[in-house]
Amino acid sequence: MLSDTLGVHHVSVVAGDPTGNRRFYAETLGLRFLLRTVNFEEPFVYHLYYGDERGTPGSVLTFFTYPREEPGRIGKPDITTAALRIPADAVDYWADRLADRGVTVDRGERFGEPVLAFEDPDGTSLELVGVPGGEAAPTDLDAGTDHPWTGSQPDGAIPAEHAVRGVRGVSVRSADPYVTASLLDTFGFEIVAERDESVRYRLPGGRQSTVDLLTDDAEYGKEGRGSIHHVALSVESGEQLREWRELLDERGFDVSRVKDRHFFESLYVRDGGGILFELATERPGLGVAEREPDPGGELVLPPWLEADREMIEGQLPPFDGE
Repeated sequence: MLSDTLGVHHVSVVAGDPTGNRRFYAETLGLRFLLRTVNFEEPFVYHLYYGDERGTPGSVLTFFTYPREEPGRIGKPDITTAALRIPADAVDYWADRLADRGVTVDRGERFGEPVLAFEDPDGTSLELVGVPGGEAAPTDLDAGTDHPWTGSQPDGAIPAEHAVRGVRGVSVRSADPYVTASLLDTFGFEIVAERDESVRYRLPGGRQSTVDLLTDDAEYGKEGRGSIHHVALSVESGEQLREWRELLDERGFDVSRVKDRHFFESLYVRDGGGILFELATERPGLGVAEREPDPGGELVLPPWLEADREMIEGQLPPFDGE
């Protein structure tokens, strides 16, 4: 019996300038810069990873950087927003921190949770969601799944009790909400709440990852700088990934072959509503431990690109990792 997916593995975004991207996510949001590699299909494009201290699946945001890319336009089909989880009593701290850095913040509430909505420098729609019960910073990192990164930013470290804990989930606007809902059901999501023009799906168990399916109408969007490219969900093993591929293919979904992503294996499935999902295997760490104390300091290439390192490094855009 094929088990359900485990929760969000990572969210991937189309970005612009890689230096500006690092400064916002590592300095303003305080995420750890985990990995600097390239888009394996386009090796002259940076692929940057951020997350918690250890690169735990469920904490990771990744970015394909295209400095000359035109801005995207939110519409349908689209992953409209990525939500990050913070302790409920950290909302005031983050509202002040973002405002102090010139970030416009819209403070609100959704499904009983406090939400801070804002955009990154490329126009990506983000939210910090205050989750009750996450107030205390973990004292034993080996005992739980939260490993907040509170390393030094230029203006000082973010207190552990306020640090971002991981990815809460995403909001999606489908061209066919019923088809997307069917795929969410296949992945193991359950409907837990509804409100005007939004249905909340959540995975039971550890990460409690959410997908808010927006049912309002919208014009068709355009992918570009600031667009959220896909959301990845975790599966336990490569064997299970191949079982998922067989199941999705049998059910008529547009599913890719299994791909080697060096630190994990994955496949991609685009539902009939136009939303792109990835399934990725659980391999904790992204090689962070082997690259301490500065895991994002060096360009990491998979073995099949290593012979072209000099050419690739010469073609990549300027990047200031300090």
